[in-house]
Amino acid sequence: MATTTVSVRCPVCGTDVRVALAPEPPTQWFPCPHCRSPIPVVVPRDLPPLYSWEVLPGLYPPMPRPRVPRWRVRRVVAVALLAIAVVGAGLAAVLVYDGYDASRPASFLVSGTVAEAEGAEGTPIVGAQVVLTNDAGGTTTEFTAPDGSFSFTGVPAGGVTLNITATGYDPITISTFVSVVWGTQATGLTVLMYAGSGTNSSLVSLAPFPDMEQFLASLGSGAILLGIIALVAGVAAVASFREDRPALGVVGGAGGLLAPLVLFYLSLSSAFPLLEGISAVLAAAGSFVVALRAVQMAQTGNAPDFD
Repeated sequence: MATTTVSVRCPVCGTDVRVALAPEPPTQWFPCPHCRSPIPVVVPRDLPPLYSWEVLPGLYPPMPRPRVPRWRVRRVVAVALLAIAVVGAGLAAVLVYDGYDASRPASFLVSGTVAEAEGAEGTPIVGAQVVLTNDAGGTTTEFTAPDGSFSFTGVPAGGVTLNITATGYDPITISTFVSVVWGTQATGLTVLMYAGSGTNSSLVSLAPFPDMEQFLASLGSGAILLGIIALVAGVAAVASFREDRPALGVVGGAGGLLAPLVLFYLSLSSAFPLLEGISAVLAAAGSFVVALRAVQMAQTGNAPDFD
């Protein structure tokens, strides 16, 4: 049987392609010479000239010319991936700057009031010993005033631990954190102590970071992971602009979905709620890309690689 030659039009870029069909299989794929998109062509089942329009007019009318869709999935996916890359890189830069800003020398005020927790609740405890331990390991001791208040000035940035003891009360330890970038409550603390023999101590932690070293480590880890996410999404965006590769879109979109998890796992979401909200935009864009590309892969299946 002679080789059948047909002319088709690429549905992606609209280029006219003339291909030679083999007898088998029924459906054959040919790469577009312009955009490299795979074009499916079905081998005619009827022998010539039965499928010719000239022999049976009206039975095989000419098909309308395929039009290139105005709304192209590939470009929309590429734009979404590019947005993930830009926003992810911006969040990484913010974390790097926050780490630099937090490591600069600074001093803070730590103050509060010590009172009874039961019985005459709220009654100030006079003469309670308050020992402050700063991030460098230095200690400072003060005793509460007649109104139960205490105050420490010139406290360096980082983790702060307050050990409070008083005769007839169980001791209590409070851990907090102060810095230029972020800090928990350090002024106006209200410490309630329970009457006891002094053997049952309690610990109250106000910050997820015990010291400056762990805080900077979390910022650095978050910046690196967000940078990797931005890099993967950027590569996928460039590849999507050049060629239709759904698998790369799934990988890049999955990176956007991981951005909020990165901030949450490193305890940065509680410290920077604004960054967590921005990372939600990355997750939305990532889920859009993953869903769109997954549906596309499910509908088209695996096309042969013509490279």
